[in-house]
Amino acid sequence: MKQLFIFIQKEFYHIFRDTRTLLILLGLPIVLVTLFGFAITNEINDARIVITDQARDEISREITERLLSSGYFKLDKSLTNADELLPYFQRYPVKLAVVFPGDLQEQFYRGDGAQIQLIADATDPNTATTLISYATAIIKNYEAEQFPDRQIPLLINTETRMLYNPEMKGVFLFVPGVMTVILMLVSAMMTSIAIAKEKELGTMEVLLVSPLKPPLLVLGKVIPYIFLSLVNTGVILILGTFVFGMPVKGELWLLLAECFLFVLTALALGILISTRTASQQVAMMLSLMALLLPTILLSGFIFPIESMPKALQMLSNIIPAKWFIIIIKNIMLKGTGFGFIWKETLVLLGMTFFFLAVSVKNFKIRLE
Repeated sequence: MKQLFIFIQKEFYHIFRDTRTLLILLGLPIVLVTLFGFAITNEINDARIVITDQARDEISREITERLLSSGYFKLDKSLTNADELLPYFQRYPVKLAVVFPGDLQEQFYRGDGAQIQLIADATDPNTATTLISYATAIIKNYEAEQFPDRQIPLLINTETRMLYNPEMKGVFLFVPGVMTVILMLVSAMMTSIAIAKEKELGTMEVLLVSPLKPPLLVLGKVIPYIFLSLVNTGVILILGTFVFGMPVKGELWLLLAECFLFVLTALALGILISTRTASQQVAMMLSLMALLLPTILLSGFIFPIESMPKALQMLSNIIPAKWFIIIIKNIMLKGTGFGFIWKETLVLLGMTFFFLAVSVKNFKIRLE
């Protein structure tokens, strides 16, 4: 038993001396619990909405105050003309619009049945349905408080309109998200093992004596994977369009250009990972843990970013997948042009140059 105790003690020493093992054993559970605890939620908070108040009466003001004080909604802008709604939905990431008719109060007290229109961005059908339910419940509660003894028929009716996805097809949500996840993981993982493989197989010496400079070596590693990733992109687009009926309302050339940019971003990130790891196994594990969970949880693919704590919302800004999902939904579902997605495009472009620059720097240092 004494020998067993000494052997166990030795194993503890080995574990405590290995920083990476300690991070996996102790740090990973904390990260996973934090991410899943805060990111995975069915509630939606602080969703950006637009109010078009053509009535400007006591009823519209009271309902607006209740909507904004509920915690579910955050006013993005008040518009005076309902014709401005569609361009605003295209330009800004608003989730819901509430339109009060000009004769709301008159219809309400006359008992004719006042109509309040709720317009939701249905590119994410789950979020749209939830927000419509929230708004409808708040409006009905207001009416119930005004006439506690009144039974149906109700005096206020909500007219619902789903933009970009009137049939509420779930595939409109999952095709862009799955496409993002596949391109990110496949592109990044393929390149993450590129340089790590050279180190593990002992062929780095060949690169050391190569006349090519580090930027050209990195470029030579990336180009084959660019071609393979573009093939994956084409396959995904063909399946999404012809098998699942995913529309492409925007320009096809713009969609392909943005996909190419995202592939470059993912490949650059994979090269960065490969320059920081010494083996293929470590590179692949790092790619999975550093890319898979953030891409699924913090990109807005499944769970709305607005419902997350501020810290996670800020963290989501450094996730390339978040910006690509915004781009691809705008092009495929909303039919917007480059003028509506140039900011997101610049973010991806900046990330690509940053990842490549850091990769070249790390690779150069390793050559010395």
